[in-house]
Amino acid sequence: MPEFREFIPAGRMLGDEYIELRVDEYEAIRLIDYLGLSQEEAAAGMEVSRATIQNMYEAARKKLAAALVEGKRLRVEGGVYQICPKGRQCPGKKCCRRGEGI
Repeated sequence: MPEFREFIPAGRMLGDEYIELRVDEYEAIRLIDYLGLSQEEAAAGMEVSRATIQNMYEAARKKLAAALVEGKRLRVEGGVYQICPKGRQCPGKKCCRRGEGI
């Protein structure tokens, strides 16, 4: 699970409207943008098709852009996912879930 699950723009109140970024969408962003994996590598790591990861990634980027441009809260929750046994220590491109484990 993400360590930080809610992001609030300065000046916003907790009761304001928010955008929900699903955990699987968060993971797509983490794998592709943060760890630098290709969409194909990220799909293998998440055990989904390349088309599925592409859809998750596109949806996540749109939500991130909307949160930034519109100044809305961003909350990471929901979605369909499995937690990697290595958690935050996942080695990225040598992910154990892809059979290239350490």
